[in-house]
Amino acid sequence: MTNIQRQNYPYWFLFPAFAVFGLLFLLPTGTGLYYSLTDWNINTTAIHFVGLKNFRDLFADKKLTAALAHTLVYAFSVTILRNAIGLGLALMLNTKMRLRGFFRTVFFLPYVISPIIIGYLFTAIYHPAHGLLNEGLKLVGLRFMAVDWLNDPKFALLSTILVDVWRTSGFTMVIYLAGLQLIPTELFESAALDGARYPQTFRYIMFPLIAPSLTVNLTLSLIGTMKVFVMILVLTNGGPGYTTEVINTYVMTAFSLGLYGQGTAANLLLTALIILIGAPVLVLLRKREVAL
Repeated sequence: MTNIQRQNYPYWFLFPAFAVFGLLFLLPTGTGLYYSLTDWNINTTAIHFVGLKNFRDLFADKKLTAALAHTLVYAFSVTILRNAIGLGLALMLNTKMRLRGFFRTVFFLPYVISPIIIGYLFTAIYHPAHGLLNEGLKLVGLRFMAVDWLNDPKFALLSTILVDVWRTSGFTMVIYLAGLQLIPTELFESAALDGARYPQTFRYIMFPLIAPSLTVNLTLSLIGTMKVFVMILVLTNGGPGYTTEVINTYVMTAFSLGLYGQGTAANLLLTALIILIGAPVLVLLRKREVAL
């Protein structure tokens, strides 16, 4: 075997991975980009190239602009809330408390349950007449707060956000816990000897050293919530009206109507949105890690 062959030998082991990546990602992406520039729909016998017409039609569609706004509100709301709650749970369960392992399991359990099951569960909990939430409010004398959570335009999007926060906060907690447990105990002992209180220990020791966990959680949260589909579909199906419509439910509607070119264009728009928001957030968070 020549020197060149020896140098190139390791790259042959990468070929299967690149082949799978090209087949399952690059090829579908390229195909989708092509079809987003055509008039492909259920009524056409031949597909014609129309350029950026589908994208112009999307931005002129008020339903799509509403779906875009709902997607961003949903993504940032869930990301902020689940990270705040997850960090709080991690700090609480990182202490030497009784039943610590039990509570970690309980808080993480919703994440491993199918979103479809959780959606149907909360459809029953949010039921306006017999739901557990409204019955509980009536029981404690707060009947005036009992509303139709999923069919009232003022509360529908908020209700779906709270369900997703409840479902995913345990996963966020686990990542923060992993970061907290990597902090050397000597730092806490030194801080205690210097008379530092818990808020000071958290600010100057814990929070800077869990920067990698924060990066992972914020990035995964933003990307995952911008792709939300199942939870909205099961709980509200985009309703009432279009008050909980997100980009993925808009794409589903377009494909169900046979507007394949327009649906593909909307899907690519979501991909571009994820890259435009996710990439800068990731870069900024990684720079923060290096600075610390």
